[in-house]
Amino acid sequence: MRTPARLAEVVAVAAMAAMLAAATGCAGRTPPGAAPGSPPRPGSLQRGNASWYGPTFHGKTTANGERYNMLDLTAAHRTLPFDTCVRVTNLANSRALVVRINDRGPFVRGRIIDLSYTAAKILDLPENGTGPVTLEVLEVDEGRRLLDRQREMVRRKGVKRWTERDFAELAAAQRGS
Repeated sequence: MRTPARLAEVVAVAAMAAMLAAATGCAGRTPPGAAPGSPPRPGSLQRGNASWYGPTFHGKTTANGERYNMLDLTAAHRTLPFDTCVRVTNLANSRALVVRINDRGPFVRGRIIDLSYTAAKILDLPENGTGPVTLEVLEVDEGRRLLDRQREMVRRKGVKRWTERDFAELAAAQRGS
């Protein structure tokens, strides 16, 4: 028969185990070649397919705890730390955009990033599919600066009607011009 003191001890151990599992469960895997806990190296590249997610997930909680906003320039990646800024380049049309990692995924073989609706629309990914992209990890300050400039452009121009002139302005902003 368990005494109240022994029962309290068992409950305390179980609670600590649950907290430890919760704290480490969303940490993700360490990318190949990186030391555990180390930030990604600016300039490191990945190549693969991008997909996107939109209205079905709008307002739901992302892996980092914030609400998914399909109108923001965010993305899901399996291993990059939250708040990492990456330049995503659509290889089909050379359009590039900086997004911030705030979620985990995609969990489909061959896909390396899930973009927000706005990011996918601006990059001109197919409405019902995926597209080949490269990802470049940016230095923290540069990534935030570029992301802020792009968000301002999105506020001014909207999402659906980007012209080649808009992409030229975006490219100039990414070069720091």
